[in-house]
Amino acid sequence: MLISHFQHRYAKGTSSRVILALHGTASTENDLIPLAKNIDHTASILSPRGQVSENGMPRFFRRLAEGVFDVPDLILRTNELADWLDVARQHYGFDRSNLVAVGYSNGANIASSLMLLRPESLTTAVLLRPMVPMVPEALPDLSGKRVLIAAGAFDPIAPASQVAALEKLLRDCRASVTKHVAEAAHGLVKEDVDTAIAWLGE
Repeated sequence: MLISHFQHRYAKGTSSRVILALHGTASTENDLIPLAKNIDHTASILSPRGQVSENGMPRFFRRLAEGVFDVPDLILRTNELADWLDVARQHYGFDRSNLVAVGYSNGANIASSLMLLRPESLTTAVLLRPMVPMVPEALPDLSGKRVLIAAGAFDPIAPASQVAALEKLLRDCRASVTKHVAEAAHGLVKEDVDTAIAWLGE
């Protein structure tokens, strides 16, 4: 696999942290870069574009309907992204332990899937408006991994039941999980950014 396998952007920072910016549906590798810079202006940023097209809108994996995921495709795309991250790590010369996923919506779901299916890929994840991507046959041991779930109290796309189920799944895998619920819908608000900054600084 080549570094060009995923269309992406990479911006070198001044610290050792690398933010893996994973966009939502209909966005591109450019859209989460301002958010990543707000969360940590010193970090390097690695931002790939999802390779699935839904009516011309980029996504990281296919869905069958709103909230109904194509699990075989999700598994395929998760492994593809994990393999590419190994290529990117060697190409750009960063340590895997310094990689922090910041994913929004569809990007949050592929980040969760990375942790569940390829746990070696990530140690830390900020999941903005996530759902349960899938439940693996065998739960991985995510001891030592940190996850922030940033939900919206009025989110019609990622409802409270999905957020609670994801929190339980990750805790069952022994991840250290923090959940924050903002008075918001599916869109992000300043509180989400402030929460992520404070959490990463802990």
